[in-house]
Amino acid sequence: MTVTLVPPARPTAAAPAPGCPDPLGVLGVPGQVNLDHAASAPCARAAADAVAELLPWYASVHRGAGALSQRCTLAYERARQTVGDFFGARADDHVVFTRNTTDALNLLARALPAGTTVVTFAGEHHANLLPWPRGSVRLPVPESPAAAVRSLDAALAELRRGGVSGPPVLVAVTAASNVTGERWPVAELARAARRHGARIVVDAAQLAPHAPVDVADLDVDYLAVSGHKLYAPFGAGVLLGRADWLDDALPYLAGGGATGHVGAATHDVRWATGPARHEGGTPNLLGAVALAAVCTALAEADRDALHAHEQRLLTRLRDGLAALPDVVELRTFAPDAPRVGIVSFVLAGRDSAEVAGYLAREHGIGVRDGLFCAHPLARRLLAEAAARSGRDDLPPTALRASLGLGSTQADVDRLLAALAALR
Repeated sequence: MTVTLVPPARPTAAAPAPGCPDPLGVLGVPGQVNLDHAASAPCARAAADAVAELLPWYASVHRGAGALSQRCTLAYERARQTVGDFFGARADDHVVFTRNTTDALNLLARALPAGTTVVTFAGEHHANLLPWPRGSVRLPVPESPAAAVRSLDAALAELRRGGVSGPPVLVAVTAASNVTGERWPVAELARAARRHGARIVVDAAQLAPHAPVDVADLDVDYLAVSGHKLYAPFGAGVLLGRADWLDDALPYLAGGGATGHVGAATHDVRWATGPARHEGGTPNLLGAVALAAVCTALAEADRDALHAHEQRLLTRLRDGLAALPDVVELRTFAPDAPRVGIVSFVLAGRDSAEVAGYLAREHGIGVRDGLFCAHPLARRLLAEAAARSGRDDLPPTALRASLGLGSTQADVDRLLAALAALR
């Protein structure tokens, strides 16, 4: 039996009517200042509304002939198309829904052809350090974006001394640091990879919420993102990229939905191709739909205006921190390097966890403390901050304040005033 999917009517895009909520407005709790967007961003109204609209229809995906199942199947595949379009997917790319960026990069690690060498930097989040196979190359943290390109070019030249026809090489880099917010030169790193016949995967978890990311424009092979950092906290992420490695690999999750045929014999299995190959089990429909709704809202927004607003807040925050005694900012590159709304810092002579607790308890301000799941980088930057400042009383962990949709000048000023009151 063939069932035809009939799309429901879709409203045309328009600015919110007077009295209607902004789709990029974020949910929150009155009195609480959330400056921890880099860990998990608040829920955008667009995501919450999309989930609420679909919940009455919630049913199986790809597994039913009923109206509810058909509606959910359509919503899930439409979400895949929307997310792919938002990130500039090419015609032959796969868009695989995962749990988050970590899950996406682990999936790619499982799909690497035998003998692949992965080249990355020590400045990565653990999600882009730990999944890769033994024998991977970890380059030192560079002092500048240009140094990162030179270091990668030299490493790839050494790996390819016998020519580009050897075993595959994958470069794995971040687009923006989750510790410092500094942006990495992704397009230039991609060109270096191309010169040496290597592929490149980009961890865009921190950049995507702040700036457009297009795989075709950047000429990268794979992209990994998290919904929970992109204002869609419903447990979805994405691995987007070249189909061949994904279609040749064994399924990431063996089970229902990942198969084209299962016979009576133990190993009589024909695996599906395409995204379904790695999406075994019942998919996270609500997470996919929520993420797609935010992508649509961002695509229709004035990203330049959002960026300019965030940069004004970021400048105010960094200038205010610099004016406080005993505060030292962590950074990898020069102070004026391009960055997103993330600042990590320490208070000399103060335990970072105690400061974070004070901010939450006394002022209703949420920030992050610790090493931010980037231990090698954070420890290096703490040592560098001690040397740069001449202080020998910096704590072993740092504080991080991160901005995003919904952040205001009042939020920044409240943080600065709370830190100034700490004696």
